[in-house]
Amino acid sequence: MKENKYDNEQFFAAYSQFPRSVEGQSAAGEWHELKKMLPDFKGKRVLDIGCGFGWHCLYAAERGAAKVVGTDISEKMLKVAKEKTKYPNVEYRQLAMEDLDFPTDSFDVVLSSLAFHYTPDFSEVCGRISKCLRSGGDFVFSVEHPVFTALGTQEWVYDQAGVASHWPVDHYFTEGRREAVFLGETVVKYHKTLTTYLNTLLQTGFAITEIVEPRPAPELLETVLGMKDELRRPMMLLVAAKKQEGR
Repeated sequence: MKENKYDNEQFFAAYSQFPRSVEGQSAAGEWHELKKMLPDFKGKRVLDIGCGFGWHCLYAAERGAAKVVGTDISEKMLKVAKEKTKYPNVEYRQLAMEDLDFPTDSFDVVLSSLAFHYTPDFSEVCGRISKCLRSGGDFVFSVEHPVFTALGTQEWVYDQAGVASHWPVDHYFTEGRREAVFLGETVVKYHKTLTTYLNTLLQTGFAITEIVEPRPAPELLETVLGMKDELRRPMMLLVAAKKQEGR
């Protein structure tokens, strides 16, 4: 259940050439919206779950975070993150999100970018986050949108001329395992409804403060191939929440 496709040599090589892997947040279509949802990092203890190449860890450190811990299941991803990181208060740990076990009140901010659709048990992960996040602390994350993950194939339907005619949504209410082809490899993800994402937060002690279905940054529409099609359906879901006092 803890798939680690990112340590596959062929997949990792392809992923390393992906625009957001090379250029970081500037090539991420959702970043212009996500960064507005992030709290003030100055003096904060920050946890980044599924940190990948460490872009968000560096962003927090650059903005005065007192301590940043990035976790990821991929040894290869963490190797690159460590090579890029010069801040002594940033550390990385190879750890699956389902195995998070930090002491109570360890962090003031928890972040996660495009990781939670890889876990079959979002509730378990949220419970572990709630434990290590202080009361009143911030929890901000992005996931692939349920409209994007519902069918599983994650591919447009094309007409006879080879033009993308529409995005298929089917089996929306049937949650669970999906298989998609990404960068030439079969990748396992876990579809969850919007209701599940939001209610799980409420049930594990969080108050939702903002929800965004981001459109791509305008400057990327002309420079990134296929980005204009991202205006036709939501690809991502961004959520900001706070741990309720006394939870």
